[in-house]
Amino acid sequence: LRFDEQVRVVVFKSEVKGVFCAGADLKERAKMDDAEVGEFVRRLRNLMDEIAALPVPTIAAIDGYALGGGLELALACDLRVAASSAKMGLIETTRGLLPGAGGTQRLPRCVGIGLAKELIFTGRQIDGQQAFSMGLVNHSVPQNSEGDAAYQRALTLAKEILPQAPFAVKMGKLAINKGMEV
Repeated sequence: LRFDEQVRVVVFKSEVKGVFCAGADLKERAKMDDAEVGEFVRRLRNLMDEIAALPVPTIAAIDGYALGGGLELALACDLRVAASSAKMGLIETTRGLLPGAGGTQRLPRCVGIGLAKELIFTGRQIDGQQAFSMGLVNHSVPQNSEGDAAYQRALTLAKEILPQAPFAVKMGKLAINKGMEV
């Protein structure tokens, strides 16, 4: 996607109704030794960094659960749209773990340090409307009977971006991202 000049916006959605991304398979992770866990987390972090570094806007369409690494995936995207009924949270502390794929850096940038600490320390799950009120998602929409309301809103948002000058959008994204580092 990074090198495909035809790609102008990327929308991340799930094919599983009611779940955006439920995070890592903790049963599988429990069978890993320390070296394997380290490699798994490194690769996951690199994947999220690659998504964040895509030169075009990325939109997460959260139509269900986005827990742990699933929320970290959404946080790696530039924009997030959630169904009001979606459930999301960095729940790792409830499992004796720490968000390892960038959530501890990206969540505070979205919601502020104090609220990010509260959400991570408690492992609390919030719905799409709560996520909108704290700035975690750009839009919260009522879920529809098809279960894809966030995806439909994400497509509308993507269609608003498409007519804009591709180079200007790419440079705008780069300027914002670089500006956040200073």
